[in-house]
Amino acid sequence: MIRIVACGKIKDAWLQKGIDEYVKRIQPYEKIEVVEVADEKTSQNNSEAEDLQVLVKEGERLLKKIKPDEYVILLDLWGKQMDSVSFAKTIDSLHTQGKSKITFVIGGSLGVSEGLIARSNMRLCLSKNTFTHQMCRLLVVEQIYRAFRILNNEPYHK
Repeated sequence: MIRIVACGKIKDAWLQKGIDEYVKRIQPYEKIEVVEVADEKTSQNNSEAEDLQVLVKEGERLLKKIKPDEYVILLDLWGKQMDSVSFAKTIDSLHTQGKSKITFVIGGSLGVSEGLIARSNMRLCLSKNTFTHQMCRLLVVEQIYRAFRILNNEPYHK
């Protein structure tokens, strides 16, 4: 079982369509669920203290959706980077180790709280480039799909 627990709703129809397509493609390989929590309104003029409050509130919402028996992979700019083959091997290794519930967590526009970092089992950086948190959802479902294709020796990962 793979879960994606993400902060915020997808606002663009084209982006939601892409996410839905990859979720559909993953389903023959693994059960997948996408869970959204509300994001906090923020302003470019927020103080550091206000930004911290936003991170904490969003973090608490995300943490409430994570079950104790889940292996948590936090998408984080300061996480480990890996290529698609290594990513596939990581998913395979987790399944081999009996970690059948893998949850990917995507924070809000300001990042992730210390509580989420503490709860994570692994921190993963999709890229050193900056993407919107909505775009990250599309990227992670595409990489999960690619991983299953790789693990099943099926063409796709060129």
